[in-house]
Amino acid sequence: MRRVCFLLKVRQDRITEYRERHAAVWPDMLLALSQCGWHNYSLFLRDDGLLVGYLETEDFTAAQEAMAATEVNARWQKDMAPFFEALDGDRPDEAMKPLTEVFHLA
Repeated sequence: MRRVCFLLKVRQDRITEYRERHAAVWPDMLLALSQCGWHNYSLFLRDDGLLVGYLETEDFTAAQEAMAATEVNARWQKDMAPFFEALDGDRPDEAMKPLTEVFHLA
């Protein structure tokens, strides 16, 4: 199982609403994530908007491609895109660039 960590930046003026949206993620989105190989998925949000995502998956590229093929993901990404800074035209899920793991205590 591969561990994946990524960073994004939530707009300061949207942090409260971002938290609210993630307190009530759509059930079909949760199901799609699980079915597409996203396991142990967590998001951590700092007060300044720094978002740290973590997940475990067999194949991150395959998991991303599987999600990209779902209708619910297209709706979710469109809905969530205005919450983020500096996406450079990307959808939030396309802007997730994994960080390089330099240490892991097993």
